[in-house]
Amino acid sequence: MFFHKHHNKRGEEIAPDDIFLDSSNLPDFDTDQFEGRLEKTISRKTVIFVGCFFALLLVLCLVRVGNLQLKQGENYLARSENNRLQHSIIFSERGVIYDRNGEELARNSFSKENQRDFFRREYSEYSGLAHILGYVSYPKKDSSGNYYQDKYIGKSGVESFFNEKLSGANGLKIVEKNALLEIKSESTIQPSKTGESVTLSIDARVQNVFYGFISDLARRVGFNGGAGVIMDVRNGEILALVNYPEYDLKIISDGENKKVIEKYIRDENKPFLNRATMGLYTPGSIVKPFLALGALNEKIISPTQQILSTGSIVIPNPYFPKEKSIFKDWKAHGWVDLKDALAVSSNVYFYEIGGGYEKQKGLGIKNINKYIKLFGFNEESGIEAFIEERGIVPNPEWKAKMFNGEIWRIGDTYHTAIGQYGFQVTPLQVARAMGALANNGRLLRPTIILGRGNAKSYKNIAIEDEYFQIVKDGLRQAVTAGTAQGLNLPFIKVSAKTGTAERGTAKKKVNSWITGFFPSDAPRYAFVVLMEEGPQENQIGGLFVFRQLLKWMRINTPEYLTGA
Repeated sequence: MFFHKHHNKRGEEIAPDDIFLDSSNLPDFDTDQFEGRLEKTISRKTVIFVGCFFALLLVLCLVRVGNLQLKQGENYLARSENNRLQHSIIFSERGVIYDRNGEELARNSFSKENQRDFFRREYSEYSGLAHILGYVSYPKKDSSGNYYQDKYIGKSGVESFFNEKLSGANGLKIVEKNALLEIKSESTIQPSKTGESVTLSIDARVQNVFYGFISDLARRVGFNGGAGVIMDVRNGEILALVNYPEYDLKIISDGENKKVIEKYIRDENKPFLNRATMGLYTPGSIVKPFLALGALNEKIISPTQQILSTGSIVIPNPYFPKEKSIFKDWKAHGWVDLKDALAVSSNVYFYEIGGGYEKQKGLGIKNINKYIKLFGFNEESGIEAFIEERGIVPNPEWKAKMFNGEIWRIGDTYHTAIGQYGFQVTPLQVARAMGALANNGRLLRPTIILGRGNAKSYKNIAIEDEYFQIVKDGLRQAVTAGTAQGLNLPFIKVSAKTGTAERGTAKKKVNSWITGFFPSDAPRYAFVVLMEEGPQENQIGGLFVFRQLLKWMRINTPEYLTGA
């Protein structure tokens, strides 16, 4: 046989097929996986080459490690420490705002549940404080979690005006984290400084109830809004400064409830308007006491001289000479002197002492402007924290500017004398002016800060005390027998003047005013209430509000009803 069996050293038999095995014999071999191929031993040259290659890599690595460790070790150590240690802000605690009795009106709260590093502002549950306190903008982060606004920013009211005092100063701490960003330790390197507190002259109880009476009447009757002020006539401290409607301080500070904020913005009743300091309103008859003082001081009429009111006065019409211009009183009052005229609010009396009529000399528009402005109208009062409007006292220059050069006529003087035409005042101006009347001519600067009022710092109005007393008697008579009888209460003597100012060309809306001071015999507080744009047929207004407030104060805050 051509092939014969061979034996290996162990005596095992080797078949010829094992010797001549070839891939061609087994076509199912996968040649891509080296099946069916004969293996060769790696050459010595190849082993040496690969060994040298890896040895070179090892040397390069050792050189690099040596460079990083020895030459740049300290630098990278510092960088690694900075990656592990991070600076973090310690937000300061904002100062607390108190009312005059120590009631917290704006304070701070902190909760990790809110996922914030800073205190949130919490405001008192008392109503009527939004425009006084104002609101804040909180610290803000960017998308990377870094604070681009690292402070509270007061946006209005006391929060804005005293922002620097309330803010304090932020601190700084070092936070150590591991590779998993878990905090391992914290160390304060600069402590935060708590902001200073502010104490207001406001009594939150009176403010809250005052707001409630105004808001209730507005909703029930249909007034667009309202405002009220109570000011100490001795030093200018504000006991209450009310605006209706107002906004929710928490919602505005958080800025998250976009739907409600948008509703505030679109509200026709303007909840963001501080009516007490920025609302401009036609005053109507509440300016009559100041004209009376001017008339007495200029000696154009004596306190006892009477003027007949038959319900109107008539003068030639400057545009149509054959016709007459009629200036109406709200009723025929008969013969009235100065005190009577104030008590019953006679328009005819003030037409005549304002602009003159027949034999009665009038102040004239120049003197009307002089005496009205002496009492702080047409100027800012200087109160802290609020934007103020100056208002308008009509005069020939104003008319020419507003009405394309038209000249001033006697009818314009008549309307100005009863607080109509272009007359515009703020409720705070009215309270300040009434305070100057109550204290015999000391025009004080109002303040909402307890203890800041200064009885020695004022503008003096050079009118004799005798004349002030005559006008004050007339205002007391308005309460006992005139238009303000709703304030004739057994537990407190009040002196007051009502006013009703018509609004719009159709005269279907009116502003309802009441202003005055109490107690009458020893004045301590001046007050004003405005109810804005109610229906003309309505008979309930500012007087009703203040009557309710005085009755509440008798039970809950009787300390304010005693004399100076």
